[in-house]
Amino acid sequence: MICAAMEILHNGSLPSHPFPSNPFPDICLPHLSPHNRNFSPIPKSKFRACTPRITGFKHSTVSKHIHPQTLLPSFVDTPTSSSPAEIGDFISLLNRCTTLSEVRQIHAQTVKLNALESNSSVGNKLVVLYSRNQLSLEDARKLLDEIPKRTVPAYAALIGSYCRNEQWDDLFSVFRLMVYEGMLPDKYLVPTILKACSAMQLLRIGKMVHGFVIRKIVDSDVFVGNGLVDLYSNCGDLGSSRNVFDTMQERDVVSWTALISAYMEEGLLDEAIHIFHLMRLDGVKPDLISWSALLSGYARNGEIDLALDTLEEMQEKGLQPRVNSWNGIISGCVQNGYLEDALDMFSRMLWFPEDPNIITIASILPACTGLKALHLGKAVHGIALKHGIFGNFYVQGSLIDMYSKCGSNDYAEKVFGKAENKNTTMWNEMIAAYVNEGKVENALGLLTLMQKDGRKPDVITYNTILYGHARNGLKTQALELLSEMVQMDLKPNVVSFNVLISGFQQSGLSSEALKVFRIMQSPAGDVNPNEVPDLSTRPNPITITGALAACADLNLLHQGKEIHGYTLRYGFEPNIFVSSALVDMYAKCHDMDSANKVFFRIEGRNTVSWNALMVGYIKNKQPEEALKLFLEMLQEGLAPSSITFKILLPACGDTVAVSFGRGLHGYAAKCQLDGSKNAIASALIDMYTKCGSILEAKSVFDSEVEKDVPLWNAMISAFSVHGMARNAFAVFEQMELLGILPDHITFVALLSACARDGLVEEGWKYFNSMENSYGIAASLEHYTCMVGILGGAGLLDEAHDLIRQMPYPPDACTWATLLQACRVHSNPKIGERAAKALFELEPDNATNYMLLSNIYVSSGMWDLAKSLRSYMRGRKLLTIKECSYLTIGSHICAFKGGESCHPEFEEILETWEKLAKKMELSGYFPLDPVFEDEEKEMDPFSCLHTEKLALCLGIISSSARHPIRVSKNIRMCIDCHTSAKLISRIVGREIFVKDVCFYHHMKDGICSCQDRW
Repeated sequence: MICAAMEILHNGSLPSHPFPSNPFPDICLPHLSPHNRNFSPIPKSKFRACTPRITGFKHSTVSKHIHPQTLLPSFVDTPTSSSPAEIGDFISLLNRCTTLSEVRQIHAQTVKLNALESNSSVGNKLVVLYSRNQLSLEDARKLLDEIPKRTVPAYAALIGSYCRNEQWDDLFSVFRLMVYEGMLPDKYLVPTILKACSAMQLLRIGKMVHGFVIRKIVDSDVFVGNGLVDLYSNCGDLGSSRNVFDTMQERDVVSWTALISAYMEEGLLDEAIHIFHLMRLDGVKPDLISWSALLSGYARNGEIDLALDTLEEMQEKGLQPRVNSWNGIISGCVQNGYLEDALDMFSRMLWFPEDPNIITIASILPACTGLKALHLGKAVHGIALKHGIFGNFYVQGSLIDMYSKCGSNDYAEKVFGKAENKNTTMWNEMIAAYVNEGKVENALGLLTLMQKDGRKPDVITYNTILYGHARNGLKTQALELLSEMVQMDLKPNVVSFNVLISGFQQSGLSSEALKVFRIMQSPAGDVNPNEVPDLSTRPNPITITGALAACADLNLLHQGKEIHGYTLRYGFEPNIFVSSALVDMYAKCHDMDSANKVFFRIEGRNTVSWNALMVGYIKNKQPEEALKLFLEMLQEGLAPSSITFKILLPACGDTVAVSFGRGLHGYAAKCQLDGSKNAIASALIDMYTKCGSILEAKSVFDSEVEKDVPLWNAMISAFSVHGMARNAFAVFEQMELLGILPDHITFVALLSACARDGLVEEGWKYFNSMENSYGIAASLEHYTCMVGILGGAGLLDEAHDLIRQMPYPPDACTWATLLQACRVHSNPKIGERAAKALFELEPDNATNYMLLSNIYVSSGMWDLAKSLRSYMRGRKLLTIKECSYLTIGSHICAFKGGESCHPEFEEILETWEKLAKKMELSGYFPLDPVFEDEEKEMDPFSCLHTEKLALCLGIISSSARHPIRVSKNIRMCIDCHTSAKLISRIVGREIFVKDVCFYHHMKDGICSCQDRW
């Protein structure tokens, strides 16, 4: 719209008709659409007087020394026309008005006398006076529409007021009308227009104004030049900003300060300080604003020490920092995440002493929010009350945000309730507080109240509630709200779609997330046009990240590649979040080659991208590669985050890489990751547990002073995994004595301990105490544990009865637990029932068929076992590729089924032959049945005994004083289990084998699992 008016300025000519049918196409400035205001002038026949509530008054001669309020009653019975003398009196009265009430009373009389029709001077003067008060801006605008002949001062007054109140849309609408009426801005109004262009970052329009300035030869004016420097700077065009500065004939301190701020904004600190020195050499003395520009620039760029040095230097030069100086440092600290430094600067400011203002309070409250420092937030609230700045919109909005994010929604509600004049931002903050707390219904109720209060919701309002619906999986309500936005003349923007895509993906509705992604690109596609209107919007990097996460969830490699193509076409791949999401998508879709290609194309890889690839390797059963990648990450000079440790410590446990895990332990202690201390401690306990070092796990537990429930659970689980049920019970009793309430996971750990040790009585005791003593209802997971306890004790009928009687439908895990118990106790009758249920739930899971086959073998039912394996081969069922890990020093050795590429493979086989002969002397014979088909091919479902190879390498390569630690990615077969026990006695060494179900600690021919794995 405004673009057409700018063309007039740029060309220096007016159109043949001042009001063409549609002179301002919406595409130039969407936020100034005709829906916001009808910009066409109102014909005189349709003039609607903006009439105040006071009736007319009599004409009288006005003395220069009489207050206008005393003369108003004398105009009461005036005729309905006005003479030039009366017009002069009106103007004289208006010149003496000091209150808005007086202006309105005189306005009423002008309407009574038709003075607005007969002479425009009065109307223009009234517009100027109304424009001076924020409360009467709407009156000024209506009156401007009504007077027949408007003047530049009237336009300038209203435009200036809109600028002061940051009502940019209204400002441009009035400016457009002014230009089309043939009135061009002078050198006093141009800086105001430039400021509006700068604030809205309307570079194209600003350049048109610049062209007008050059044609009218007003660019020599210092105020115009300063406005242009600021415009180009704020729009990111530093080159043009510098060019304007260099061509300015006159420069003042404002000019230099604007250029310094421009360089600071671009992060060019050395250049900024060079310009600062040039200013002094040019004879221009830096003022307080110049020094404050340096301060805030340093702080915004994270150079807090330089900002403090500058603060001291300016005081040495005789300039005392004022509130804006302090605000610049405080806001810079907050923007860079130096929240404690921000609070320290706030404290120093108060002690200086310097009273805070609205900006100070609004800047420091986010620091309290980020630190979750509710007590400090309350203190800042008190300071705001003490200095009388509580009633400001920004302060109240920041307080609502702080209280809600610090978990005190009741305080947020009180602040909101006490606010007398709530603007849209405040309503939005309170709605966001409810959404973040999961109270979407409360947010919707507040939306209704907001509309009743006369406030029109904006796009942010709807986006906030959209996120609440999407995050809670409320698809229908979210799409209905999207349609409601359009009915409210609010076109959903890219953020609207982003919150829907990310919300749906996080709530498990990944297919719906991808559907929304298609809606925003081509609504005419496979989306029902009745659901939502045409909402096509170009995705941004955040959109792409959410869509890729949805593809990863659904394992949709083809669709993920299509989105990758889109990112390449529009140049999104260099974005670190997009590239990390691509790595994650390819990894979860099991295409590690593509994941690696994307990863190594990333320039400036950060910890997030390294974490994504490490997770990918772990998800694809290559934990050893993830650990190698960590070393490469350190070589690139990147520091691990708390997430990195949470990723890698389980990988150490899976590969029993205890030495590597100890290294990570020391590194984590050095990094002092206080915010994740307990989470990392829990991961360390789990790692040491899986590596067989229960003493080190207990040491980590004992070293933590403030233990949370997950940490207690980790220690109970550690003892449970190692078959140390009594120790697990002792930890639980200690937990009870300290008054720490257990959760449902605590009882899963306790019941698992009972299952491993066959403690039926204790199992029932803990199971019953959950609800009776702690009010925790037994879940399906707890019932499955009880099935394991009963089954492990040989009470298979009781276990089967429990499954039929429990209040939940059994899942695959429940039936698999019973089937495993049937294998241990060789019970084909109940085993077949459990297997039948599993075949229905998981028809393609080869492990279930293998368990039933092993039950048949152990029961002497060879024909059934062979028939079942033939069926598996016919169905082309695939078992998990077998792999065993052994760590030698810092090197992780992986033995994968069917591979013989290890450099010491021959020596490993020789060692096995020697051990086999010694085992035969002890009465050993192979226990794992080997089936051959008619063509004498090896049965593909037989165990490949990779842990035997790992054990032999451990004997060859490690000291006899150290235990051998092996990890296997599937359950040990009976033959490997028996072999490992015998080898522990033959070589006189402790052997730890971790498989997917149990931890086996073998010593002197005995295993800790008591052969019940």
